[in-house]
Amino acid sequence: MYEFNYYRPTSLEEAKELYNSAEGAEYVAGGQTLLPTLKHRLSKPTGLIDLVSIPDLDFIVHENNTILIGAATRHADVASSLQVQSSIKALSYLASCIGDPQVRNIGTIGGSIANNDPAADYPAAIVGLDATIITDRREILSDDFFVDMFETILETGEIIKAVRFEAPLKAGYAKFPNPASRYAIVGVFVAETSAGVRVAVTGAGPYVFRADEFEKALGDKLRDDVEFPLLSYENFNSDIHASAEYRSHLISVMCKRAIASALV
Repeated sequence: MYEFNYYRPTSLEEAKELYNSAEGAEYVAGGQTLLPTLKHRLSKPTGLIDLVSIPDLDFIVHENNTILIGAATRHADVASSLQVQSSIKALSYLASCIGDPQVRNIGTIGGSIANNDPAADYPAAIVGLDATIITDRREILSDDFFVDMFETILETGEIIKAVRFEAPLKAGYAKFPNPASRYAIVGVFVAETSAGVRVAVTGAGPYVFRADEFEKALGDKLRDDVEFPLLSYENFNSDIHASAEYRSHLISVMCKRAIASALV
């Protein structure tokens, strides 16, 4: 690690002032993706502005058919929330599968999606549930948010404040985890919503994507009698953990498991 300044603001206004005055600084919320990049010198900010002490960013609110989760809400809190469990059980389950207890008690939903790690779990839920990302400047639709590996549509200095989820009719999540890190080698989130079926895949490609072929095969409802095609794996990730071809095979397997959990 190298030297940098560390700031811990207690309000959004203070965080923005620090960002504007501290040239080369970056926001951090949990740091489970950012800190490893610092250790490997892949990123070298002059300072870190920690958002986790801002009370306005740490909350879970359930109103009518909507779950609103603050950006600084930790994975463990989403996993244990009775509000989330009663409204979107699959989201609670997904949060419980992230990393290990240490990671779940430090990592945040906002930090996860802002860094857009290609093997992170939350992006699958964001896209699968067609969530809305609320920032200090605007509201962003899930299909527009994730751009490329470690890249989102967020502008310089833009802060995620919360994520809004509409409760689906049915939803499920399944992943094949790396046995060491628990990152998704492949993870699939399925949801049956009033607007149709959505199938989101993480871990297989450079960033989360919708499996259009799977959605067409399912039609308007989640069902367990569908045989899914083998997706083209030309642009899939391939590493020591799994080849691109194997990841393509895992997508259909994980999709079937996710549907099975949604139909219970």
